[in-house]
Amino acid sequence: MEKLTKRFWLITVVTVMVAGLVIFAGCGQQKPKTVDLVYVNWAEGIAMTNLAKVAFEDLMGYQCNIQVADVGPVYTSVAQGDRDAFLDAWLPVTHADYMERFKDDIVDLGYTFQGARIGLVVPAYADINSIEEMNKAKKKFDSEIIGIDAGAGIMKASEKAIEEYDLDYKLVASSGPAMTASLSKAIEDEEWEVVTGWKPHWKFARWDLKFLEDPKKIYGEVENIHCVARKGLEEDMPKVYTFLKNFEMNDQQLGSLMGMIADSDGEPEAAARKWLEKPENKALVESWMPKD
Repeated sequence: MEKLTKRFWLITVVTVMVAGLVIFAGCGQQKPKTVDLVYVNWAEGIAMTNLAKVAFEDLMGYQCNIQVADVGPVYTSVAQGDRDAFLDAWLPVTHADYMERFKDDIVDLGYTFQGARIGLVVPAYADINSIEEMNKAKKKFDSEIIGIDAGAGIMKASEKAIEEYDLDYKLVASSGPAMTASLSKAIEDEEWEVVTGWKPHWKFARWDLKFLEDPKKIYGEVENIHCVARKGLEEDMPKVYTFLKNFEMNDQQLGSLMGMIADSDGEPEAAARKWLEKPENKALVESWMPKD
């Protein structure tokens, strides 16, 4: 019996020691925290979000999940704390309704891009310059404005433009990629087409385009793109918060990134990683990171 008791205690001690070593090893190999970003399927949002993902994973040691959604669910997910941040909030006009609705549940971290613009865009060869001239050219445009996803702020503004300018046009909902594909086909065939457009966007580097003048200011003046985050992010992940707060690109920087992604055959993360290989681009991204 005494031998059995000694053996029992020996087994117990060994078991506790092994368990302790396993726990210790686990503490030394903690999984990196995960950053959850959300974006809308717009060219600049795809570009900025994938760049942030690459920076978090390759330069800062985080895991980063990104998810695409329509603009309404995007704001809802950040406000409810299901997602950490959204880098493509257009203010003060385009996303004004969402910001007003969720202002108590999200944090505005400031600019990611300054000098943005929305409006109706046509090929430069289209022989009109103002929205007020659209009705006289409706046959050439097939009485259609090619839009993006139905919930987007620019679509709401376009519905208002149709009403305010008394346009005999139908607003066709699609998506950002579908809109640019339609525009590309029209330009290839030298046809007229009017689309809901915004800048920054790679299409302005690829084709000769112009915004139609908007005398009634339905689409507002020049806007800025902001990053909005969930409440509590600064306390939970201060380095992520600092990075997102410092994140800002100019027209040339964002345009080159968007162009590289547009030519990437559907591999935006790989394109963002390739963009980051250039020393000047890596220096820019590293300037957003916490100094301590």
